[in-house]
Amino acid sequence: MRGKCIAAIVIVLLASCQKKSSLEWALQAAGQNRAELERVLDHYADDPEKRAAAEYIISNLPAHYSYGTDSIDLYYDYALRMFRSGLDPDRQNDSLLAFSRDSVPDLTKNTVCDAECITSDYLIYSIDHAFLQWKQRPWAAHVGFDEFCEWLLPYKAVELQSLDHWRDTLPTFFSEYLQDVLVDDVEYNTAFRTLDYVRNELIDKIHMHGIYSESCYPMLSASTMARQTFGRCADYVHLAVLTYRSLGLPVAIDETPYWGRFRSGHAWYTLLGDRGQELPAEWDLGSVPGWGFFPYERIPKVYRNTFAMDPDRVRYARTAKYRYPFNLCQKDVTDHYMKTSDLEIPITKGGQLKDRYCYIATFNGRKRAWGVVDFGRIRHGNACFHDMGRNILYIAMGYNGKNLVEISDPFILRKDGSIEYIIPQTGTRQSIEIRRKYLENANVALMRLRLLGGRIECASRPDFADAHTLFTIESTRLEDRTPLSDTGRWRYWRYVGADGTYGSLAELAFFDADGNRLEGKIIGDNSIPHDVLAQAFDDNWLTNCESENENGAWVGLDMGHGVRAASVRIVPRSDDNDIHPGDRYELKYWDGNNWVSTGERIAEGNSLTYDNIPAGALMWLSDYTQGWDERAFRFLDDGTVEWW
Repeated sequence: MRGKCIAAIVIVLLASCQKKSSLEWALQAAGQNRAELERVLDHYADDPEKRAAAEYIISNLPAHYSYGTDSIDLYYDYALRMFRSGLDPDRQNDSLLAFSRDSVPDLTKNTVCDAECITSDYLIYSIDHAFLQWKQRPWAAHVGFDEFCEWLLPYKAVELQSLDHWRDTLPTFFSEYLQDVLVDDVEYNTAFRTLDYVRNELIDKIHMHGIYSESCYPMLSASTMARQTFGRCADYVHLAVLTYRSLGLPVAIDETPYWGRFRSGHAWYTLLGDRGQELPAEWDLGSVPGWGFFPYERIPKVYRNTFAMDPDRVRYARTAKYRYPFNLCQKDVTDHYMKTSDLEIPITKGGQLKDRYCYIATFNGRKRAWGVVDFGRIRHGNACFHDMGRNILYIAMGYNGKNLVEISDPFILRKDGSIEYIIPQTGTRQSIEIRRKYLENANVALMRLRLLGGRIECASRPDFADAHTLFTIESTRLEDRTPLSDTGRWRYWRYVGADGTYGSLAELAFFDADGNRLEGKIIGDNSIPHDVLAQAFDDNWLTNCESENENGAWVGLDMGHGVRAASVRIVPRSDDNDIHPGDRYELKYWDGNNWVSTGERIAEGNSLTYDNIPAGALMWLSDYTQGWDERAFRFLDDGTVEWW
């Protein structure tokens, strides 16, 4: 079935170099289903506007596809039973995962082109209902015909979505609040206010529960979407877009394949507001569209999911020798979100290339270095790209007949549009000390500052009336084990947070002179529950001990008898991307042509020191013991770290 879908797309691709229109080619791609599509065109013969809408839909049908097996219905039936089961959402997801593997393992391998299976009745139903919402809803009055075709008309918002009557089904679940819309002379019947009423109803009735581990097949039928008890961000975006469109609210799905400094991408919805402005929602249902969009994040590319095929991508798919799996139905809207630059990058490496197309990638990390975000053309020895987001590390790539290979040095597209190539100074070597493998966000930096003024105390009395202060934290740059002065043997040992810090920390451990960890009974501030106190000693740097009281919070150990602690480990609340003692690391650096490994090593403390590293080199540190957050970085001349 999937082969037929691809064949249909290929037929349409040929239209770009033939005289036949895309409509004629789509009808040909429909094969035995052609009569169904012609019936739709005949139905609207006397209605020019709806006829134009039908031609728009049919011309782009070959790029869209659905499940080609009735097994999806078995899966959705089982999902509905799960949603009514009373199990918690995570167990429902686990059960659906098991059902997916055991009963319907190959659903996504069995698809059919919509041109070959969609019925005339369904297309007529969908077109008529879309027009009804567009023409009768006052909050859609600002939408022109071309905008209507992309923001309201399509019969699906995502591939593999069921060809069901979602335009009727979803309003029965999520239009109640529209009956109580406040009538005023400012916001009433605007797209923005109407959407917010529907958005709040969705939130109130869906009770969102995020799934961040492996998830089951997405719920793409109206009946399962409306009842789903869990989901990923994309699932809630799909539900929102279909619900909004079913009520005449013009929305589209935008996405980035990768953030500028993160290993994955993101999808969200955008509202076409009353003034014609595009109002993106940061997340899914939890965000109000237009109220700010990730002001600190760096984004290389933003694409809008469209129903229509993008001509440039169609041309690429038809003529490229290496075909990266770009979605044919996306258009570049990066310049709608930020300042961009057109680039001409000199090709300085990669050998003899076998294709006129080139690619631009951002750093990915973990198992592969680079993630492709767009394609460009090779002209006069340069790799040329359009509308690239700024303040991001990129590299240009090309096809050598076998694989994609780097054809430029890594380069930074700065905020002002200037380009800085990262070229290691192989003749100048340096020693470096690394304390993290990932950039530090504002929350991590704040939690680290909370240690300042904290102190280590020992005492012979449980109320610490005779406490001795052994160490006061004056710098966030702590050793893994801070030496303590020899003050004798004491039974009670603790960490006391400075006023205003809530006693925040992730781990606390005391060691004797031989490096053995000292064990005792957990004690602490009466305001902190025992299970929270225990998180300071659980060897999990992602759990935290913290009081609800701002001042005087403390946590410690009753050793049972007098002991001498020779050193202490104090770990701030963090994302556990600091160097973790005992983890296995590998540092790689870009030598101008390849990533060069310095070998693997076990961290003995909370920093790693490397010698003989080329000055200015781009580096990449991997932790093979745990975690997946990794970013490229380099040391600047002043010793600071610049993360990419």
